[in-house]
Amino acid sequence: MKKISIIILLIIFGAIILDQFTKGILLYLITGGIPLYGSAFDVVPVPYLMTPVFDFFNIVFTWNPGTSFSMFRALGEAAPLAMIIITGFVIGLIGYYLFCHAKSYERIPLALIIGGAIGNLIDRIRFGAVVDFLDFHIGGYHWPAFNVADICIVIGVGIYLLNWYLARRRCLKNSTKDGK
Repeated sequence: MKKISIIILLIIFGAIILDQFTKGILLYLITGGIPLYGSAFDVVPVPYLMTPVFDFFNIVFTWNPGTSFSMFRALGEAAPLAMIIITGFVIGLIGYYLFCHAKSYERIPLALIIGGAIGNLIDRIRFGAVVDFLDFHIGGYHWPAFNVADICIVIGVGIYLLNWYLARRRCLKNSTKDGK
């Protein structure tokens, strides 16, 4: 296996482990154990405020049966299965591209995206919903709660877009030089 593939796999597994570890600590603190599976709202029935950390940041506990920022909650009971299927499909597509076609500047961001997506997929399979616990707010205005997997996905997308933009600029700059 190529050295780069090992690094990519380490990034993916690192994101998954960090995400599941932080969620496991939270579940342990609330329930006194780490449930392996069960219906989300039976494991921890209600949103639960744990600790205000700063004036702008709380550690909370909430289930998210939808996607980022609770989108697609309107799917109701079909949401968990639909999200598992969609997430699995997207992970497969990105994984195929990552290991078969990705350029060097795309690999690390795509690995972060896959690691985060798998971290959330594990929750969906185990509980039918994703554990969210990071709550940033200004006064009474709260950003939707999120988790480490979401952070990995957002950072991965941000780096991917930045790298894509820089690579495109380099390409345009080189084509302009060649055209003169």
